[in-house]
Amino acid sequence: MRIYTILSRLLDYPTAELVENFSAIIDTIKADKDINETERKGMMDLIAWMQIHDLIGLQQNYVVTFDMTPEHDLHLTHHLFGDDRGRGPALIDLNEHYKANGLAVDAKEIPDFLPLILEYVSTLDDMQARVFLGDASKVVTVIAENLEKVESPYARVLRIIENRGRLAQAA
Repeated sequence: MRIYTILSRLLDYPTAELVENFSAIIDTIKADKDINETERKGMMDLIAWMQIHDLIGLQQNYVVTFDMTPEHDLHLTHHLFGDDRGRGPALIDLNEHYKANGLAVDAKEIPDFLPLILEYVSTLDDMQARVFLGDASKVVTVIAENLEKVESPYARVLRIIENRGRLAQAA
């Protein structure tokens, strides 16, 4: 589903390619009937915020937000295990799950990175995607709350992911 690909791109480290494609991303968000108004507004608000910054500014903000603040880390098992030994097996299991389902993960990537998870989820049908995200929703909720505390523009897109996972839990 396109929403997950868009969310992945918006939550990944900002690149020139992302900035160059804002218009196409906006057009896709506006045209996609599977994106509800709340989701559309959340993504559009983040893009509008991104558009008022140059690439270097976006990258600096991203590093400060996600790389230098452990409470905002987009590596989901970090929030569950920290640096505990239990994290390794969880990462191996996730990587094996990806392989079994046809997703080739770059050896440099850590498989619990939320943008990578969203890339994988984009290959699933809607209910499978929501169920997979439902398993991660507690961690996503924590990250979203932490981002809201510092009024980060990224918080809204985390809430989109959280809500999509919660819908599967309610079904």
